Amino acid sequence: MSLNSLNLDTACYIVHGTNFQVSKRYSVLEQVGQGAYGIVCAAQDEETQESVAVKKIENAFEHITFTKRTLRELRILRHLQHENLIDVRNIFLAGSKDDFEDIYVISELMETDLASILKSTQPLTDDHCQFFLYQILRGMKYVHSAQVIHRDLKPRNLLVNGNCDLKICDFGLARVSFSKEFQTCPMTEYVCTRWYRAPEVLCSWVDYTTAIDIWSIGCIFAEMLERKPLFPGHNTQHQLQSIISFLGKPSAEELNKIKNEKCRRFIESLPATAAQSLQEVFPNANPSAMEFLSATLRFDPEQRVAVTEALTLSYVSQLYCPEDEPVRGPLDTSDFEFERRKINIKALREELWLEVLYLGSIHEHSMDKM
Repeated sequence: MSLNSLNLDTACYIVHGTNFQVSKRYSVLEQVGQGAYGIVCAAQDEETQESVAVKKIENAFEHITFTKRTLRELRILRHLQHENLIDVRNIFLAGSKDDFEDIYVISELMETDLASILKSTQPLTDDHCQFFLYQILRGMKYVHSAQVIHRDLKPRNLLVNGNCDLKICDFGLARVSFSKEFQTCPMTEYVCTRWYRAPEVLCSWVDYTTAIDIWSIGCIFAEMLERKPLFPGHNTQHQLQSIISFLGKPSAEELNKIKNEKCRRFIESLPATAAQSLQEVFPNANPSAMEFLSATLRFDPEQRVAVTEALTLSYVSQLYCPEDEPVRGPLDTSDFEFERRKINIKALREELWLEVLYLGSIHEHSMDKM
């Protein structure tokens, strides 16, 4: 394999007006998704006869922020391999190191996502909710053990197939939470879809922790119970108002932890309110679901349960199996140097090219073992 060109034998497909130039190993069938990241098509892997998803990341170098997001996600997913995380089975591109613009990522094909299920008329039993929630927690236990914060957990990023297997996807906004000595970048507030943002993110805290993912999981679980978002805020202020209306006004101690003066003053100006009764908000829910919501939806991130504790709560206790909940060590800081240093598009192109070569070599090695 050339270090400057992959020399792939490719075929071209036009899907809803978009050109897919992919390895002849894959027969592209139909579009199954589209978003800011690009277009996803279902395809057939002619070597393994498996159904796969082909994600085309278009114009990967158009904006440096988007380029970093792509590199970050590919690098994190290269290291994080778990049953409840989407896998990267192959990655390729058309062109040489100096002129490629689009990236194609091959992963397993999932039938739908939790957002689509929640919007549908498909029945969702308590057993379904328990199984989905357990798989989210099991996957995030592994992610957090690697010191990675997902930062964008929401129903759309939870893929589901026909037998209710669930996989977490979209690590483009994730951050590797290293020590203060290796601070990749400021923990900006521009993370998470608003409805699933933790209070500390809405209040622009400089540093935050894996607790923001726990908050998102609590919001997702509440949405599973009622089939509608718990906090559908129209803007940041409305989002905070919705949260405080539900949880009650934060204590003076909790308010003092908010460093953003504008945000603190806004919350202080709100009328005193008591927390709503969970039993009244979720009248038909399993009583043990109240314990889970209470443990995850807390204004103070230090008061939220960690994912390891959440797995021991009674709602998922029948599924809890620590021997079958793998963890791993922290990711290597050297793989994320691009996050903390000033880097231009040319250097990012080189990094992405090397990532493609690396992932390709891993895939070839795994195929040789089969």
